[in-house]
Amino acid sequence: GKLRRKHRNKAIVDAAEALYAEVGWDAVTMDQVARRARLSRALVYVYFHDKADLHFALVERSLEELRRRFEAAREDKVRGIDQVEAIGRAYLEFARELPHYFDACARYQAHAGADGASQPNECACMGAGHRVHEVIVDSLGRGLTDGSIRADIGNLYVTALALWAFSHGLIQIGINKAWEIERLGVEVPRLMEDSFAMLRYMLAADPRR
Repeated sequence: GKLRRKHRNKAIVDAAEALYAEVGWDAVTMDQVARRARLSRALVYVYFHDKADLHFALVERSLEELRRRFEAAREDKVRGIDQVEAIGRAYLEFARELPHYFDACARYQAHAGADGASQPNECACMGAGHRVHEVIVDSLGRGLTDGSIRADIGNLYVTALALWAFSHGLIQIGINKAWEIERLGVEVPRLMEDSFAMLRYMLAADPRR
């Protein structure tokens, strides 16, 4: 019944995730996923109609983990600006510790979505992405209220999107272009620290604090 469906669904996504971490998404096949999950290939297609559909389920899982990490990172920070910085650093840690999750999100972001998500797994992805975004918006709002973030910041959703785009791109460059960056005489950790300082300066009501 319903429980068995849920169990099978999880087994398929678990198998896909393990393979993703081992060989990278491009090399993963539905056959391998079925074998790893110990299910027939036909059954896997009952749950996910193709590899792209299965990818959405992995992105949803990645985004749920990211949201948990964002919430945990800001928990012990009182001021909004400190929460926002903690969230940014948690994103960096997420990419370091779970590179296949970060890659799943990056592929999802690079994929040109249709006007409206029609597949249930794609809709679930969009919902998970929205919940991640809400955490950032909430901390920006707190910073406005407590006076740690400058009052003229404008639309908080736009600000949250810009912060996400900035940090996402930064992390991607740090991962993919580390060798080139270091050839310029810049260490990647230094680039990250300077970038966080720059973001903080842009957001802070009083940059000296």
